[in-house]
Amino acid sequence: MNASGASELSRLVVIDRLEVGPVKIEGDRIAAAYRVGEDSFELAYKYEEPVFDPQDPEASNLASMILAQVALNYGLFCREIVFHGDFDEADRRFLTEMAANTAREIYVKKILERNPFLTEEVNGLPVVVEKSYLAASLVFPAERLPRPASRWPSSPERHCVLSSGGKDSLLTFGLLREIGVETHPIYVNESGRHWFTALNAYRYFALNVPNTARVWTNSDRLFSWMLRQLPFVRKDFQSVRSDAYPIRLWTVAVFLFGVLPLLRKRGIGRLLIGDEFDTTERASYQGITHYSGLYDQSRYFDEALTRYFGRKGYGVSQFSILRPCSEILIEKVLAERYPALLEYQMSCHATHKEETVRPCGACEKCRRIVGMLLAMGQDPKRCGFREEQIESSLRSLVDNGVHQERAGAAHMAHLLYERGRIAEPRLGKVAAKPQPEVMKLRFDPERSPLSGIPVSLRKPIFRILLQHAEGALQRSGRDWHAFDVLGSAEIRTPYRFEAGKESSKVGTPESIGL
Repeated sequence: MNASGASELSRLVVIDRLEVGPVKIEGDRIAAAYRVGEDSFELAYKYEEPVFDPQDPEASNLASMILAQVALNYGLFCREIVFHGDFDEADRRFLTEMAANTAREIYVKKILERNPFLTEEVNGLPVVVEKSYLAASLVFPAERLPRPASRWPSSPERHCVLSSGGKDSLLTFGLLREIGVETHPIYVNESGRHWFTALNAYRYFALNVPNTARVWTNSDRLFSWMLRQLPFVRKDFQSVRSDAYPIRLWTVAVFLFGVLPLLRKRGIGRLLIGDEFDTTERASYQGITHYSGLYDQSRYFDEALTRYFGRKGYGVSQFSILRPCSEILIEKVLAERYPALLEYQMSCHATHKEETVRPCGACEKCRRIVGMLLAMGQDPKRCGFREEQIESSLRSLVDNGVHQERAGAAHMAHLLYERGRIAEPRLGKVAAKPQPEVMKLRFDPERSPLSGIPVSLRKPIFRILLQHAEGALQRSGRDWHAFDVLGSAEIRTPYRFEAGKESSKVGTPESIGL
């Protein structure tokens, strides 16, 4: 690193030492302090049933990993991160690799790109191209644990859906329930207002759906506490209206690791995340390759976690059954096939409580949901929107556009304009244009390979999706070709993560040149 580059990056290193732990374990609760200097905050996870034996070394190891995840967001800003807990070689390798990956993502997406939460002293920093942006040394004071001696008892017949009340997890649940597999919807209850997003769905599921569970955590409050440790974050960050988080990009794992004790107790072998076609991508920012801030929603993340679970002996595979689908196709299938579930969909993070939780009707997520539903001829009032919110969302769609793959936004604009719902043929800067591919299942070798989910799920899931999609496509080179999914020989290609065969490299940042 040259002197000027080192100087610019050193301006971001504002915490000498972040300490995590030691871990406290009860049967239904775990906790660990996060400490910066004399200040501290206790991160906790609470379960509705006993899931830990405090005397079990494996429980201490799992708790240590759950409570470590938040810290991976701060490797760009710390000189040292100390993890007090029980970790083996697989854990240390995983934490180090993901801290480095997250540091690069945050540097690009939160520091170099314009960020309304930051003070002017760091907004507009020059670009520094480096091999690694992990400033922190990761320190593990305790003796390294030996490799686990036995596997978790788990069954691929049991499926967990990491649930949030959004369209993706609702559709995933609906599909699994329809094909008759054992399904466990598990919700993560953040301690603040973000929980309102999931509350309508969780209340319905808790009363009507067997195996529903909830994990409580105050990780959202810890994220806010950590922002106060960063002097370049605006002191009034809570008053800034934005559809993005101020700093963090390692978020899904904070929830995902939190549900693992329930998977262990219930013997669940499949963990399903609701992610679609456009969340797996690679990009470059002035010479810095990255994942567009979407790594923890990508197929690379699924495979990295599945490999980690394999090294640990957990017997859990992680994947999304929705990767061939665009966002608008997911909304269409949910509305047409599972209208009872659509009523509980909530994507807004600025909700408010009335007789039930309602969307704000003003944020980007709200206008995107309103636009997709109207484009499909559906009524947004079924998701709690009022008429005035619908009309203001339509105006905002034209003025401000949406955060969505360009083809999806263009097609939504085309459908809305054809239906006479928007006054101009555009969404923000994206012109209305038919993009029929977004209404088809798209099988891309990198984003959404046909072999990316277990064989037993492929025909039943794709058969249902094809009843609502306008066909299927497969990418070959730069071109898309019509594809007979159900008649393809590829539909029987083994899913390597449940066949005991896996590559140690596929999907890691290093294996794809990042």
